Amino acid sequence: MPQDSVLRLDAQAIDYIIIATYFVFVLGIGYLAKRAVSNSLDFFLSGRSLPAWVTGLAFISANLGAIEIMGMSANGAQYGMPTVHYFWIGAVPAMLFLGVVMMPFYYGSKVRSVPEFMLRRFGKPAHLVNAISFAVAQVLIAGVNLFLLATIVNVLLGWPIWVSVIVAAVIVLSYITLGGLSAAIYNEVLQFFVIVAALLPLTLVGLHKVGGWQGLVDKISAGTGGPEQLSAWPGNELSGFNSSFLSVVGLVFGLGFVLSFGYWTTNFVEVQRAMASKNMSAARRTPIIGSFPKMFIPFIVIIPGMIAAVAVPELQQYKANGGSGGEVTYNDALLLLMRDLLPNGMLGLAITGLLASFMAGMAANLSSFNTVMTYDLLERYVIKDRSDEFYLKTGRWVTVGGTIVAIGTAAIASGYSNLMDYLQQLFSFFNAPLFATFILGMFWKRMTAAAGWIGLVSGTATAVLVFVLSETGVIDLPGQGASFVGAGAAFVVDILVSVLVSSMTRAKQESELVGLVYSLTPKEQRTEAAGEGDHGWYRKPVLLAGISLGLVVVLNIVFG
Repeated sequence: MPQDSVLRLDAQAIDYIIIATYFVFVLGIGYLAKRAVSNSLDFFLSGRSLPAWVTGLAFISANLGAIEIMGMSANGAQYGMPTVHYFWIGAVPAMLFLGVVMMPFYYGSKVRSVPEFMLRRFGKPAHLVNAISFAVAQVLIAGVNLFLLATIVNVLLGWPIWVSVIVAAVIVLSYITLGGLSAAIYNEVLQFFVIVAALLPLTLVGLHKVGGWQGLVDKISAGTGGPEQLSAWPGNELSGFNSSFLSVVGLVFGLGFVLSFGYWTTNFVEVQRAMASKNMSAARRTPIIGSFPKMFIPFIVIIPGMIAAVAVPELQQYKANGGSGGEVTYNDALLLLMRDLLPNGMLGLAITGLLASFMAGMAANLSSFNTVMTYDLLERYVIKDRSDEFYLKTGRWVTVGGTIVAIGTAAIASGYSNLMDYLQQLFSFFNAPLFATFILGMFWKRMTAAAGWIGLVSGTATAVLVFVLSETGVIDLPGQGASFVGAGAAFVVDILVSVLVSSMTRAKQESELVGLVYSLTPKEQRTEAAGEGDHGWYRKPVLLAGISLGLVVVLNIVFG
């Protein structure tokens, strides 16, 4: 890892007081949450007792880590407005599908994790493949959040990156180990408001600096990338396709369908928050409630990246040189903007917001990692039939082990100038083939157990092959095109292999698939009578989803 950063933030006493106050709250929430942890269900799933508004905010905050904050601001600096596709095409529709269609299966079956759902539908081989791949993905992504958290400590205090990584890891580990998922969720709610309070002023000050929205438009039009970076469609530079038609297809199918649905509907990091809800209605509303702030996050994440690209001299030069040379990268966009624009006090709040975002992201990775490692791997295959107290203690030690591994994977993240490139590559490996297996198995009763794991392995291998071909220059797809193509290829291969294998192997009896396959599950089992306090129109999942989808369509028209 690099030992130093040329970037330094001139923080004063008031900034450090704001940051210290935040950490007191974070650790205090962890300590208070510990008192509510009496068994493993409390530690891993908050006892399934939380209201929808809490899990909804936690759902979106868990995704406000490095991916959202530094990664999307880096994308904004590099690609401009096409980056909104990660939200309006690549997130909201899949979140709504999760709430309306898939949560009844997850919550209604009372599984403790997404891999456990795989176990019931496809058996042990598919379960084992999914659990291992998920665990690997989480420590890799936790490394991204940890690396960026350490970067903030580095630029703030001047500590070497490796020291900053360890210090940052210990802070997150402390409250997750104390309070489990409840500590993570309640901190994520706090972190959501801190992040918005930090990034909204930065956006407004940045727009004032460049002469308002029209000033930003003029500067981007005259700069590197040109006016194409002001329109969301067709997004050729982001997708890597020269053809506008292929770019739209790549964005809609590769990002909007395969990568997006693969991430939001099968990623236990997100699903775990909904599964902590107090009833099925709250579980269904969790991702739908989260979709409303999600669609407006681009305005406080992507816009600052675009401003930094035209207002910060070092980043202007870096972009003019095609993203090479210089002492900064696109990942530094927000930090550079904070350095140049914010006075002390506001600087402390902004730094706190970044720290909150990376901690939220890493905590989400660790809280889902410890659940899958404990329930799906250790309890199922390694240390069976022990007491609940044993697995509660094991979960805490697994969290420690995952943190140590994440310290190592942070070194991998440090090698990417735009971390979204790295993260989208990981999603194409792990999420795209899993979604293909899930969606086919949920809607096609004939799919067999053998097809579940063989299709999953084949799809992952296909995505890795596309990555290798791209890295070796056999296929030329700049931007994040290789990730989109890899995800699409993984999805198609997984489906084809699964259909082929299913035609040659025996399916389960229909009676074994009730609650796991859509057509075999009675409607009353996929829904739940409204409980006390759930009767208002604003608590109806399908109606809320329709309003959210309508708003996203309007945003695409306005900024398309």
